[in-house]
Amino acid sequence: MSEQDLRKRAHDADVTVWVGKAGIESVVDELDDQLTERDLVKAKFLRAARGSATTEELAEELADRVNADIVETRGHTAVYHR
Repeated sequence: MSEQDLRKRAHDADVTVWVGKAGIESVVDELDDQLTERDLVKAKFLRAARGSATTEELAEELADRVNADIVETRGHTAVYHR
């Protein structure tokens, strides 16, 4: 599937993972499970999760933890694909 197709599908996807004050550690397993069930998962990084890090930095770290690719980050939302 092309990156353009993934971005188009990502636009319509609902957020199913929220990263809050507990940080990315608390959502690694959940994101991993969701990526096993479907090929695209959208995550939102709440203000409490960000602290001094940017959404892009957190998104990259989370992608590394679950061995996934980032389709895109927009605002405080990231879309993952495996």
